Amino acid sequence: MTDSPDDAPRPKGRYAKGIARRQEILDKAIEVFARRGAQKTSLRAIAQEVGVTHAALTHYFGSLEELLVEVYRESQHRPGIERPMPPDASPAMAMSISAEANREIPGLVQLYSTLVAMALEDNHPTAQTFATERFARLREEITAQVSALQESGHIRADLEPVLVAALIIAASDGLQIQWLLDDEVNHEAALEMLDRLLRGV
Repeated sequence: MTDSPDDAPRPKGRYAKGIARRQEILDKAIEVFARRGAQKTSLRAIAQEVGVTHAALTHYFGSLEELLVEVYRESQHRPGIERPMPPDASPAMAMSISAEANREIPGLVQLYSTLVAMALEDNHPTAQTFATERFARLREEITAQVSALQESGHIRADLEPVLVAALIIAASDGLQIQWLLDDEVNHEAALEMLDRLLRGV
């Protein structure tokens, strides 16, 4: 029986170089989006700003939609993006701390909002999968946190954890959009007020 193409040994050096090249392009793209957001964006325009050919960008990312998703995902793991959280931070307070960090990178905040808006359209399956999975994961994580805080007496016990999770996400994302349109909106203070309401203080 002959080996299938998948069984054939890969040229490791070439494969590793391809991964490194893709990461290099992604690093530069993150810098571009952090600076300018996702407005008036095309793969060709991004390629020019990143300093690669349009063909190279298409080879590594396939489509503008895929590039946008990968840029946002990768950016969230960068130093300075994730802020240390107090061990007793409630979900609303954690969102408030993240909002404070986001003020320093409005381009990536705008990119996230663009991806969520794109996910609502029928012809953007990559963005739709990204947003759907992200919201589901956040609801699950926050629901668990709320339940634990209720057991310890830090959040009102009469609230449904799943609905609290959905409310916190909606408040955070909605306030973020308002802040993008009007930077006078105090995203962090509004989330801190929501935290006090949930605690019943």
